[in-house]
Amino acid sequence: MHKNFYKSENTQYTNLLWRVYGAKVGRLFQSLIGITFLLFISFHTNAQVIDSLVKDTSSSSKVVFKKNTKPHYPKRAALLSAAVPGLGQAYNKKYWKIPVIYLGLGALGYSINANHQKYTTYRNAYRDRIDNDPNTIDDYSGIYSNDQLTTLYQYYHRYRDLSAIGFAAVYLLNIVDAAVDAHLFTFDVSDDLSFNVQPTFINTAGRNKYTSGISLNLNF
Repeated sequence: MHKNFYKSENTQYTNLLWRVYGAKVGRLFQSLIGITFLLFISFHTNAQVIDSLVKDTSSSSKVVFKKNTKPHYPKRAALLSAAVPGLGQAYNKKYWKIPVIYLGLGALGYSINANHQKYTTYRNAYRDRIDNDPNTIDDYSGIYSNDQLTTLYQYYHRYRDLSAIGFAAVYLLNIVDAAVDAHLFTFDVSDDLSFNVQPTFINTAGRNKYTSGISLNLNF
């Protein structure tokens, strides 16, 4: 009876621990998605600018370079952000991104340190328990079983690794963002857009038969 009760209690504890683990992993990825979304807005905006760099002779919309502007180097921006995260964003005058970057790096750095300490604590306790030395008594004797200690140190080990991956992802994203912004720093595109709708004749499948239709022309 006592053995079955202990086994049931151990199973409930393990299931509860994994539910907590899943919740924390979810919060971590929510934070990463939020940070990535903010930086993606900048990438998406810059991509739209690149797509709009098409010269139209029938419109005043054209690509020009800013006059009297100092040279702006993407490589320098990338190196600055690689050396000090956020420094490339400052070079590109995108100051609002700096606190976002440091918020993400700070939160993930704290998560790495906290989970590493927990992992080390429970791993050492497990090693002390299985070293077959009667003089070695771990701090969790009578509190956690061997299986529970194993579950604990594996849990914090995984979560530490996930935090490290997230930290590296934000760091690399900071470098890429600085380089992309620097590439587009000197471009200036006018806001003039034209949209023309007119009737036309469409050749149907190359059979020299035409049908009426509408032609839509977008100049940008």
